Amino acid sequence: MARRTKEEAAATRDSILDAAEQLFVEQGVSRTTLQHIASAAGVTRGAIYWHFDDKSALFNAMMERATLPFECAFSVLECSHGADPLRDMRSFILEIFRVTEQNPQARRVFEIATLKVEFVDELDAVRVRRSQSQKEWMARVESLLALAREKGQIHDAVPTHVVALGLWSMMDGLLRNWMFEPESFGLLDTGAQILDTLLRGLRAS
Repeated sequence: MARRTKEEAAATRDSILDAAEQLFVEQGVSRTTLQHIASAAGVTRGAIYWHFDDKSALFNAMMERATLPFECAFSVLECSHGADPLRDMRSFILEIFRVTEQNPQARRVFEIATLKVEFVDELDAVRVRRSQSQKEWMARVESLLALAREKGQIHDAVPTHVVALGLWSMMDGLLRNWMFEPESFGLLDTGAQILDTLLRGLRAS
């Protein structure tokens, strides 16, 4: 009986987080109340308070259970061997586009964290997490560019930090534009074309 009760509590918690995730995407975090979430999840507000202290705690729990596209893509680099750093970097960036386009939950949470939340104090964990992801992404890409330069794949004069920042800006901007109008272009296909164009400009002749 105790095990069943524990499983039921976990199921209720997940249903609350699922409902919150959907509502945050549809109407933004600030416009979504706990009553909205309770109604969508088919529970009472008391049930929400049983699991979460307030909306901020609920929001942070939703973020913690999700893996963002940037974070999913790091697994691609774990499988690389460093023989072709430009190819590894290309696969890494394209995996971010693929996850965003094809993984519904990763896309929803990324959209919430990027477009549907204000970075007020109680939700500052989103800004911090995004900043950490960017720093880790930049470090990985700069390392790959430096290795590519050592291997003669790109010009000696290529400033790795500037190029990495430019690639981040391209990727981040493309993701945002796609989330505004997903039907306007294919994220993975268009992202590959843009990325390949940029990489051709970096390659040593």
